[in-house]
Amino acid sequence: MNDREVCFDQTQYLTFHLAGEEYAVGILQVKEIITYGTLTTVPHTPASIRGVINLRGNVVPVVDLGVKFGLAASPITDRTCIVIVEANINDMQTVMGVVADSVSQVISMPRDSILPAPAFGTQVRVDFLRGMGKSGEKFVLVLDIDRVLGADDLAPVTTGLNARESTAEAGL
Repeated sequence: MNDREVCFDQTQYLTFHLAGEEYAVGILQVKEIITYGTLTTVPHTPASIRGVINLRGNVVPVVDLGVKFGLAASPITDRTCIVIVEANINDMQTVMGVVADSVSQVISMPRDSILPAPAFGTQVRVDFLRGMGKSGEKFVLVLDIDRVLGADDLAPVTTGLNARESTAEAGL
């Protein structure tokens, strides 16, 4: 196998911590990482939506994955950040923020090193996972961020935002 084949066989992931677990999301879906700042709460949104932020003139909802996974809300510390991701939700590219207790690193994992997620022992629904990847001597839970953020409880929020963005782009 030459260097070019090795390069295409690798997939990079951003790893972050949440509620004592390490998670990973595909680096191509990560747009940026920002410090946790002031959020505007929006009435009648799911409990997992912490609020929205103004990101260069765009309204971006911020999801607390801890709450989404049935855990307590993530405590805000000086290491808390928001990972801005682009997810495919209802066949539309949607930018959303995800609260992370801390960001760890970018890792490369060969596709064949990602194992199926076990049906037990994780705090996350198995259908939210692409699998478990080995990072050093431990495993990280590889999230399917499209499924996590496209789940039924968030669909009304993202659909409303996409409709507003389309209306704004059309000049209406």
